[in-house]
Amino acid sequence: MTVASVALIGTQLAACGNTTATEGNKSVSTPAPAAADSAKPEAKPVAKPVEITWWNFPNFQPLDGEVGKYEKQIIEAFNKKNPEIKVNLEMITFEGGPQKLNVAIASNTAPDVIYDAPGRIIDWGKKKLLAPLNDIVTTEVQKDIAPAFWKQSMVGDQIYMYPINTAPFLMAVNKTVFEKIGALDLLPLKKPDRTWTVAEYEKALQAVKEKAPDIIPTGFFAKSSAGDQGTRAYIANLGVSRFLNEDNSKVAINTDNAAKALDWIVKATKDKLSVAGSASLAAADVNDLFLQGKLAFTLNYSPVLKAQNVPNKKVQFEDVLLPFPTMDGSKPKLEPYLGGLAVFNNGNADKIAASKKLVNFIANDPEYGKKNVIQTGGLSARTSITGLYNDSEYKYAELARDFITDPPTVADGYAEIRTFWFPELQRALLGTATGKEALDTFAAKANEAIAKAKAQTPK
Repeated sequence: MTVASVALIGTQLAACGNTTATEGNKSVSTPAPAAADSAKPEAKPVAKPVEITWWNFPNFQPLDGEVGKYEKQIIEAFNKKNPEIKVNLEMITFEGGPQKLNVAIASNTAPDVIYDAPGRIIDWGKKKLLAPLNDIVTTEVQKDIAPAFWKQSMVGDQIYMYPINTAPFLMAVNKTVFEKIGALDLLPLKKPDRTWTVAEYEKALQAVKEKAPDIIPTGFFAKSSAGDQGTRAYIANLGVSRFLNEDNSKVAINTDNAAKALDWIVKATKDKLSVAGSASLAAADVNDLFLQGKLAFTLNYSPVLKAQNVPNKKVQFEDVLLPFPTMDGSKPKLEPYLGGLAVFNNGNADKIAASKKLVNFIANDPEYGKKNVIQTGGLSARTSITGLYNDSEYKYAELARDFITDPPTVADGYAEIRTFWFPELQRALLGTATGKEALDTFAAKANEAIAKAKAQTPK
């Protein structure tokens, strides 16, 4: 099925970018991907000049403050080895990009290549909008990427996303605040894995409230679905629960312990340990408070965001990564960010082959492969590629990969599931439902959406 045969699809589309850059609007078992056997992956040869389009969100950090400049360097290097392929780069934004992709797919003008995340790419894969990439994944790469990442990159036995960079989603703390109030010992920084309990976390919040009254101890948000992984992981870990069950077929977050965790968040807001008005705050609002130095902890962070936020800090402070606390101090369950490349099936075999060559170059070129990962500010999806950064927080992020579990983004109906999450959090925060009532209502709606999506997924 080509893109032309599919109507406008859901809310979570986003994309990647063209050579004239313009601003637009531990591991789980999974089927082993069928891999190419060659040591050096090669896409289908392109025998004649071909023109392809690459849409890109700002996945790579800008060079000299220019969005798209690094991508142009990639294309220039690619063309030295593949002069017959012209790559048009278009940079799109996180704000307008998803809708722009919706329109492009509906009008049969989708790009050929996109760098995005599983939440959208797998949805496209399930709708048969993408070209499988099995032929450019070697046996070596297959074995070097964890099954949990393949699970997010495949539909059945078809690979629809070539994993490039990753990072565990974590919390972050303003370490400078705790140094100033003499309470650094309340943070679990001396423990190699930095694991800690809810009780220890609460002591740290109380210390900020008492000794730094101008600083909000921690944050929460429930305005929109953006950044929902932060609130999911926060509640799930506080309550030692999972968001979905092991096979992502049913909601698992509506446990008694998770309900107590949500009730604790509501109480923390009333006790001024958590930000006021969180029902009307978005993830970006909370992270902005953190970057202004007004918030001691933020919930939606990663090594990638840490790198991207360096020029966005309004005051200078040291931001340190932490895992989510758990009720009993057990190992946390962290959702991973995973970024990768996909190729739209636009019905042109030559363009598909050329697009696969670009994907293969970005992922595996001897010079640009590692360089590209570093430019994202993330870790490599490849297990064997470590030590890219001489930085203690990146070293911790490498260790925290051991806590990664499979995210709900691979679940059938995920696009609809996430729309039910924040309204229920808002009900709890506004006092119109208990934590258990809110989570039970969410579970009922989400389970119905999962069943519906399963029934509608093309076989």
